[in-house]
Amino acid sequence: MAAHRKPPQRPAGGTTVRTAATLVLAGAATATAFDGTGHAQPDLTPAQVRARVHQLYQEAEAATDQYNGAREKAEAAEERLAELRDEAARKEDRLNSAREELGSAAAAQYRGGTLDPTLQLALSDDPDRYLDGAAFAERAGHRQATTVTRVHQQMREIERLRGAARVELASLKSRQTELKRHRRTITGKLDAAERLLDRLSAGQRARVTSPAAPDRASRASTGPRDSLPPPTTAAPDSRTAAAVSYAYQALGSPYVWGATGPDAFDCSGLTQAAYRAAGVSLPRTTYAQIGAGRRVSRSELLPGDMVFFYSGISHVGLYVGGGQMIHAPNPASPVRLAPISEMPFAGATRVV
Repeated sequence: MAAHRKPPQRPAGGTTVRTAATLVLAGAATATAFDGTGHAQPDLTPAQVRARVHQLYQEAEAATDQYNGAREKAEAAEERLAELRDEAARKEDRLNSAREELGSAAAAQYRGGTLDPTLQLALSDDPDRYLDGAAFAERAGHRQATTVTRVHQQMREIERLRGAARVELASLKSRQTELKRHRRTITGKLDAAERLLDRLSAGQRARVTSPAAPDRASRASTGPRDSLPPPTTAAPDSRTAAAVSYAYQALGSPYVWGATGPDAFDCSGLTQAAYRAAGVSLPRTTYAQIGAGRRVSRSELLPGDMVFFYSGISHVGLYVGGGQMIHAPNPASPVRLAPISEMPFAGATRVV
């Protein structure tokens, strides 16, 4: 009879556990894979940490663009709601004036011993049902009939405005919920990146958060980042020159998601602020800014052009010449000068 033996257990550091940890690392989830609760904690090399941190920053930046777009819509809804409420209040004032006019006429008739029943109806809270018959206009004097009709129209208009305000309020609440969801996504990804960076020594962290090396094709022309030549091409006009000048003044400013200056920026916040200083209004989000001008090829770039990166158009910088841009990279790096080759180029737009 064959003996039944318990199969040997694999050691905790075996291939199965390492494979599972790798799958967790490669997944789309961010915070839960690295929070130390119920998950394997693989020993990542600095290169792996760097790759994951940059992925998290890119995902956070895409979520930031969505947040910025939702905030823009929420602000528009809030402004529209305020306008509707102001307009309703103005019309209510006019309605009250018209009803006071009718009240004065009614008082005069009462003092004379005859109060027209049509005035009684018009002064009630529900005059609408009395305005459908043609007999009303025949009984009331022309001036009073005109006033009552105006009251009727104003009541209808006020109700329409209140209905529109209710719709706008619902839209605002929906946008606010969307903002909270994007905020949680952004902070979750940034917190996950910070936890990864906290595993490294100061030297390793500095190397991980340094910009990516230029691609091989452009390395010969640009050289290492520290030795990049200063831009030599002049901006084509005064407005682009003003935008480029603003971007240079912003060098060293911190990256803060959702910020549009003057002391901190996210990527599209920097380009928007630079052109705002030049008197040009740009949309808030990266994916809207790429459509805010004439598209140009990489070979046609001039200082002041906006350059966009990644397939989802989730990052933007301001081209300043010499193969370089000024951009707000991520929370680990301030606004800086960098080669446009350090990220996957997706397109460019000339604003003016």
